[in-house]
Amino acid sequence: MSDPDRARILAAAGVSRETAERLDLYVAQLRRWQPIKNLVGPATLTEVWSRHIDDALQLLDLAPEARTWLDLGSGAGIPGLILAIAGRERGVRVDLVESNARKCAFLTETARLTGAPARVRNARIEAVIGEYVGTDVVCARALAPMAQLLAWTEPLLKTGTTGLFPKGRDVQAELTQAGAQWRVVNDLVPSRTDSEARIVRVTALAAPSHR
Repeated sequence: MSDPDRARILAAAGVSRETAERLDLYVAQLRRWQPIKNLVGPATLTEVWSRHIDDALQLLDLAPEARTWLDLGSGAGIPGLILAIAGRERGVRVDLVESNARKCAFLTETARLTGAPARVRNARIEAVIGEYVGTDVVCARALAPMAQLLAWTEPLLKTGTTGLFPKGRDVQAELTQAGAQWRVVNDLVPSRTDSEARIVRVTALAAPSHR
């Protein structure tokens, strides 16, 4: 099962042959585990490179100097494990927080096979988030509305961590709702994989003065 977008995406990313092989191994693992763990939408398996790999790689481009990453609700490792694989040669390290033990088994085994500098944490976000103050970037895809993401990541975002949160067409409504609870400094970056999607880049966060 080949993806016609693979060559284009790898060329655009400018990754080494070794990194390309590690990404291929990740894709093979995803397809192997999918029937058992239901890690991603089944229909997306024929478009893994465009729907998942490239979608993750664009985050790496938005924080080229970042070395420590935290991925919340990692699931199938998108974007966190992909970021660890692709960023390995530039010194990136990623912690993957996932509460589902079965998904953690996939993440642990695939990180081992690919040699990804990733640590898997089988834990709830609120139980471990305080350990990550000082992390360069926190990210999460398809996990929760912006207001909830900001509530979880407040200890990080208010102390200098950058937040990168891919969102769909409802991003403005989510930001409006979040704005009732938080003072957010952010910009919206167009997604290169979906014309209707945006990446919310949060650079500062504070509670409203009336709280």
